Amino acid sequence: MNRKKSLALLSLTILLLGAQSTFAAPKRVNLQTGSVLPAPLGAEAFLQSGTNSIFLTNVLANTADISLQAIDLAGKVSWTRQIDSGSDEIASAMTLDPQGNIWIGGSSAPAPSSESTTLTVGVENPDGVSLDGISGVRPDMNRLTIWKISPQGELLATYVNPLKSIPEVSALSANSSGLSIVGTFEMKGFLISLNSAGVFGKRITIGNGRSSINSVIRQRDGGSYLFGSSAETLGGKTLAGKRDGILLKVSPSGAISSVVRSSASGAVRSWNTADSTILLSGHVTTGRVTEVAVTKFTNNFAPSWTARYPSTGSSIAVSGGGNSYLAFTSRSAIPNVNLWRPTTPGLIVLTFNNKGVVTAAHTFPGVVTPINLQFTRERGVIGLGASADGSISIFTLFSR
Repeated sequence: MNRKKSLALLSLTILLLGAQSTFAAPKRVNLQTGSVLPAPLGAEAFLQSGTNSIFLTNVLANTADISLQAIDLAGKVSWTRQIDSGSDEIASAMTLDPQGNIWIGGSSAPAPSSESTTLTVGVENPDGVSLDGISGVRPDMNRLTIWKISPQGELLATYVNPLKSIPEVSALSANSSGLSIVGTFEMKGFLISLNSAGVFGKRITIGNGRSSINSVIRQRDGGSYLFGSSAETLGGKTLAGKRDGILLKVSPSGAISSVVRSSASGAVRSWNTADSTILLSGHVTTGRVTEVAVTKFTNNFAPSWTARYPSTGSSIAVSGGGNSYLAFTSRSAIPNVNLWRPTTPGLIVLTFNNKGVVTAAHTFPGVVTPINLQFTRERGVIGLGASADGSISIFTLFSR
């Protein structure tokens, strides 16, 4: 064999080996069963704060109030807190700051006998809360309201921003520079900041009524990354599908500095949840086919890895411990997951390594829809989910 033929054969062998390595089928994983635990009656959202699970409930007594309950690893109640100003208040989002303080966002009505104020200070300080069961929202609940609670359950401050209409807060993100608040106001997406001194910034409107903002990551400089969906031109970027998922960078001054659209021809897309590592989850609907999408992005909004799975409901993604986790509702077979053969929609949680390869899968008997998903060093992955009959449960990856 001459030299040219030998080199050609060697080159072909290298190409074939490279192709086999690049396109090797991912390893199949066996479905495991996680634990399902009872949640406090009426719980609508929760956060994991160290060893405590913080549950939030909107309650209706003489007025609409907010109830918080912290439960430790042993299942004992660490503390409870009722937020009741004497008027109506409703919570629709919550988050933690780096110090473990709990920030709650929603709307409130002024006290019947007093005028609205821009700030009421107390002693000192995903992924959405359902408002089901809280009926008859007063038309004067037009005060964007933020409550700050200490890790021990003490109400530290209440910040109020009066508006002309009722705001709907969808997500919060807190760091040392303050709080970023996103939601809907008068049918338009909005962003507003609350700085570390407790002063609200200017409300920034996103789009002209055909865009929604579902999640936010606050930056150290006071800017924000926003995630949601849009059916209109934003930042000079035009609509590509029926509705596109959007990733926006907003400067501390409120200017949109970057827009990235996630689109597919004829598809309705939306990014619904985001965590601090820019791990996003959302849905892609094309015709009658709906999938959940999960993508890990860089700070430049470039995808590091991405995956899609058949889905019939909501999804939440979170990172922790060097892995990424996706919780979603599905009734279809999942590629490379053994034993997942549901006949009705059910909850499944997939674990990914840092390259986006599935390394584990868990199911939770009776749980269908994820409401929250958290990762902490003390508890690992823990979530709140709803069953088909509407009952609420806690789920974890660990078997009891």
